[in-house]
Amino acid sequence: MIDIIPGILEKDFAEIERRIALVAPYVSWVQIDVADNTLVPNETFLDFGKFAKLVQLDKNPSLEAHLMVAEPEKYIRPLADAGFKRLIAHVEAHDPRRFLDGAKYESVEVGLAIDGPTDIEQIEPFLEEIDVVLVMTIEAGFSGQALMPETIDKIKKIHENFPDLAVEVDGGINDKTAKLVRDAGATRLVSTSYLFKDPAAIAQAIERLKDA
Repeated sequence: MIDIIPGILEKDFAEIERRIALVAPYVSWVQIDVADNTLVPNETFLDFGKFAKLVQLDKNPSLEAHLMVAEPEKYIRPLADAGFKRLIAHVEAHDPRRFLDGAKYESVEVGLAIDGPTDIEQIEPFLEEIDVVLVMTIEAGFSGQALMPETIDKIKKIHENFPDLAVEVDGGINDKTAKLVRDAGATRLVSTSYLFKDPAAIAQAIERLKDA
């Protein structure tokens, strides 16, 4: 069974709340994108304390943070304190080792992401010690981009070499590309634009991704 994880990349907390409410009945996890204009040229909502009230509601899914930032280690404690259950930083960060060393002291799952253009060799040394790898099939920073076909090989190689590692895939995921990445070894699909383009049809969109 493949997991569908709605992605939310927003500056406005009210819109984040609205989107979580839209998908809450259908999923177990939601991904919150975090950008601070350091690793990617974008900025999202960064007052993490506000998420605590959302996490406390039983009806809401668990939250993971996708940290598209140069120094993810400085966000570990605020996110963990707010109730985030999974933190994923980028291998392109200034010092991914500092992030991994810091995150192990919190009660969170820990992952690393690899950006679409980045060579797989950069992340291979870390794959044995993380709970999940996030393979970006686009260049991180903005939603609505098309999947880069050359990234499919990264998914295949990681899945073949680490068959028990959760492989999350993010970028250009729709009912057509979902099958491509699933066949390559993806176990979790993050979708943003495809899911939220028609709020009235989110349940059907999630089912189409599951059945792709």
